[in-house]
Amino acid sequence: MNALPSPAAAGNPAGAGRLALQALMVAGLALLAALPWLGADDYLIAVGINILQYGVLATAWALFSGPTRYVSLATVAFFGIGAYTAAVVGETLPWPAVLAVALGISVVLALVVGLATLRLSGVHFVIFTFGLAELVHQLVNWYEVNVTRTLGRYLFVDITQVQIYWQLLALLVGVLATGWAIRRSRLGLALQVIGDDEVVARHVGIDTTRAKLLLFAISAGFIGLAGAVMAPRWTYIDPAIAFNPVISFQVLIMALLGGANRLFGPLLGVLPVAILFELLSGSFPNHFMILLGLVFMAIVYFIPNGLFGLLQRRRHRAGKEGSK
Repeated sequence: MNALPSPAAAGNPAGAGRLALQALMVAGLALLAALPWLGADDYLIAVGINILQYGVLATAWALFSGPTRYVSLATVAFFGIGAYTAAVVGETLPWPAVLAVALGISVVLALVVGLATLRLSGVHFVIFTFGLAELVHQLVNWYEVNVTRTLGRYLFVDITQVQIYWQLLALLVGVLATGWAIRRSRLGLALQVIGDDEVVARHVGIDTTRAKLLLFAISAGFIGLAGAVMAPRWTYIDPAIAFNPVISFQVLIMALLGGANRLFGPLLGVLPVAILFELLSGSFPNHFMILLGLVFMAIVYFIPNGLFGLLQRRRHRAGKEGSK
């Protein structure tokens, strides 16, 4: 006798497919957690660090931009602030204190910027966040040249590549747990209403500015922590490295490819894009930005709702055909 599908799977193929994808994502996280124990060499650990770094950044970006649909290009501003904080105080404070300082500065900056910008929307918000990232970059650059009389800093701390790997994995678990909790809270419901229609959200009594500001700060805090954790890997840090604008666009591409409105969506986009960028940057270093733009356009044009949305539509269509 053939096994019958469960009622939930039979009645809701899209939901069954979503659960299968979530199970796949959890299995992938388990594999990443086991990688250092499986005798992985330095190259695999380095690739794992890259994947985990962008996993944290893309998921943290989607915490705010996914439900609100505000496209932020300020990722590198908070990432760079975290990295520079580690470079400045990394050799004078215990490492947990360094991370705490990086978190605090990132959150404070997000709150200050958010109060001034989250009343904007659409293309105005996109342009402002891009300008913010460049402004922070140039301010740090000016301070280093004119005040400290140096353009770069060396960071020597007793932290290995494997320890960076574990810290990023812990951050990824933390940002996923935070996203899960927010989605099941009143804040998550308020953000969904804001994303659908912010005017309606205000009319039903939602404090839209406060909700957006809180989530923007949470997102920025995780991004700043990721920058601080990555700083010891580079050893030498200057503004061009810490505030590389390509980071913001890579994070945006990854989140959109997987599906920014899903908890595990950004992770689904991180793995293929991170590997693709690794190959492109190594094989075509002089044409990387051109290829990056082409990849971005292809994702937006062919997969506007991300891989999660694409798979959900196909399963929904298959369910309709099967019910005929």
